[in-house]
Amino acid sequence: MQQSLLNKTALVTGAGRGIGKRISESLAEAGAQVILTARTSAQIENVAASIRERGSKAVAIPADLSKESDIQHLFKEMDRRAPRLDILINNAGIGTFGPIQSYPLEEFDRVMAVNARATFLCCQLALQRMIPRRSGYIINIASVVGFKGYRNQAAYTASKHAIMGITKVLAIEAQEHNIRVSAILPGGVDTELIGDARPDLDQSTLMQPDDIAQTVLYLLSLSDRAAVDQIYIRRRNSTPF
Repeated sequence: MQQSLLNKTALVTGAGRGIGKRISESLAEAGAQVILTARTSAQIENVAASIRERGSKAVAIPADLSKESDIQHLFKEMDRRAPRLDILINNAGIGTFGPIQSYPLEEFDRVMAVNARATFLCCQLALQRMIPRRSGYIINIASVVGFKGYRNQAAYTASKHAIMGITKVLAIEAQEHNIRVSAILPGGVDTELIGDARPDLDQSTLMQPDDIAQTVLYLLSLSDRAAVDQIYIRRRNSTPF
């Protein structure tokens, strides 16, 4: 167990499956108390129960991150059930795909609400809790489409570019309060989303959620002397740089 995360509290969004699930499990294995949130209560309850069965601390608080009221309730409930917030992992994200000329505007708004707007609000509420303590780490899970573009991914790409914009400003504003901010930009990971986003990829070449979880743990293991702005982690057989 990594001593550095003992007595730390981490909030992970989109924690019911895939990358968020594995990040939550890894943080708990490293000693943190984990607050799990996602829209589907049964999923996060199952993950939290599994973590507790292994002797770690986990709390499940369901929230629909497309709704401001749910996010406000999430943080208030977290305040009630945890002593403080040390780590925020903004992982929740959705994606629907299609050509720009026929892509429904309501779908664009829905993707932006969950991926970008919720990230902004979670960062805002986390800062309000971290700044008085002059301590904390916020890690935003973006994507390779945070700096690239792929056919049929306009809304998803716009949302991930927005996350990178939020992260860059957040890192500057948080620095004076001794709060670190990083972005992780994964390429293809074996999740439910990848089949819709990149049906052309060979599934055997995809990264696994644990690869992203280990990247999170790396960032959290850094000494106070070091800071990482962003990590682009790709499939080994994809084109370098």
